[in-house]
Amino acid sequence: MACRISELVLDAVDPDRLAAFWSDVLGYVELEREADGSVAIGPPDAGYGGPQPVLVFGPTVDPRPTKLRLHFDVNATDRDQDAELERLLALGARPADVGQTGEESWYVLADPEGNEFCLLRTRLDPV
Repeated sequence: MACRISELVLDAVDPDRLAAFWSDVLGYVELEREADGSVAIGPPDAGYGGPQPVLVFGPTVDPRPTKLRLHFDVNATDRDQDAELERLLALGARPADVGQTGEESWYVLADPEGNEFCLLRTRLDPV
């Protein structure tokens, strides 16, 4: 028996803003809101325990000290990479420079709080 990732928990200065951004990016919905200000989002048809992990944004007042040691890679499901890039930028993502050469097949972006993520080229089934 093995484990699988069921939830990813991220600190956020503004959990509502990040939850809204990532819900739009991933097609997730709000699943739960805690008294401490945490917001959980996940797939609309599965919620907790489904095949895709739930994201939980917990409030923090501590600024991010350095580059994250973990980042998300995302793939478009219903359009090509360039069209998805335009959509993500319209949602509030912005280009990020982490030392890429310009020859990569992916785009490095940052979410509204500066957390880096990559938009990969391959289109995936929406599953």
